[in-house]
Amino acid sequence: MPGMGDGGHQCNMNMLFTWSTKDLCIVFHSWHVSGALSLLFSLLAIVLLTAGYEAVREMSRRYELYSKRVAEGRRDGDDFSLLYPGRTSGNKPTANQMKLVKAILYAVQVFYSFFIMLLFMTYNGWVMLAVAVGAFSGYMLFSEGAATKTAACH
Repeated sequence: MPGMGDGGHQCNMNMLFTWSTKDLCIVFHSWHVSGALSLLFSLLAIVLLTAGYEAVREMSRRYELYSKRVAEGRRDGDDFSLLYPGRTSGNKPTANQMKLVKAILYAVQVFYSFFIMLLFMTYNGWVMLAVAVGAFSGYMLFSEGAATKTAACH
């Protein structure tokens, strides 16, 4: 919007889909695209951020499976998680500890997903493509199973 800038640049906030990168600010006023190189680095950062969200989702799924095994009292030696590597049923966390870890992972996912939504709400085609590429890359790199959750804010 006009007048939103200070210093040497303004942020162009579109409410309609665009491919324009002129005066593009991404989420923060300080994340300003000033040329081709900053656009490239910004898109790469968005891909990495979105792929990271998929890593957090997979970590959460694995921890959920781990906590289910612990609750069932399994002693099959397969009980481990990214958060408790090597930990077996003989030395298991308490139900409250597991609930706390699950709550923290959930909060991280909610925060992360809303941040990605803000990226998408730039209505910029390049940013939207970077989000999609990041989701694809993250799923390919980190997902062990089927997508158990549809795309949503959280």
